[in-house]
Amino acid sequence: GRLLDHIIDTHPATAALAARHPDLHVVSYLNQLLDSLANTAGLDSVDLLTKDLHIWPDHHGNRSPLADPTLRGMVSGLSLSSDEKDLALLYLATVQALAYGTRHIIESLEAAGHRRLDCVLLCGGLSKNPLFVQTQATVVGRPVVVPRRTEAVLGGAAVLAAYAAEAYPTVEAAVTAMAGPADSVSPKVQAIAFHNKKYQVFLQMVKHQKEYRDIMSSA
Repeated sequence: GRLLDHIIDTHPATAALAARHPDLHVVSYLNQLLDSLANTAGLDSVDLLTKDLHIWPDHHGNRSPLADPTLRGMVSGLSLSSDEKDLALLYLATVQALAYGTRHIIESLEAAGHRRLDCVLLCGGLSKNPLFVQTQATVVGRPVVVPRRTEAVLGGAAVLAAYAAEAYPTVEAAVTAMAGPADSVSPKVQAIAFHNKKYQVFLQMVKHQKEYRDIMSSA
């Protein structure tokens, strides 16, 4: 979430937007604006708005799967615009880039021999953003499950505590008894092909960054 905050907080349009809509969270406004932009453009999905805007999101290095702290963020497709539409598109492209990062991790795990993941469990503050959740599901190509419990991380700690206290014979038994209900979000079929293309751009961006680094460090 820190990167999304950075993109929003440092954009020239944010202050004026927040002043005009003091009772509406900026993210909620941007989600609504993206829907309006997609409708105006006659697009089937907001996903398609970022055809020419691509982001590599590792502004502070990559932990997984590349484990490279020297990597930095990249943006391709900037214009001279600094209005609300520009902010909305940068926000959307960042949401998508974070999802491509999730896909990169999953594909690396599976390539290393991990069994195929049937779904992705999402919790924390970003799980409350429907655009983020839907984008994750569409990009990784499998359902994303969001616990209805408002503090899922604390719930997980309680599960481990119950097992440690021998209230349940296994962690799995504790999870089954204590996890509670969740909602499942399925991939948006009409946007999968689009994201497959953008994911290829995503992988090319980090490849290019490493090439630039090699050029600049050469004798």
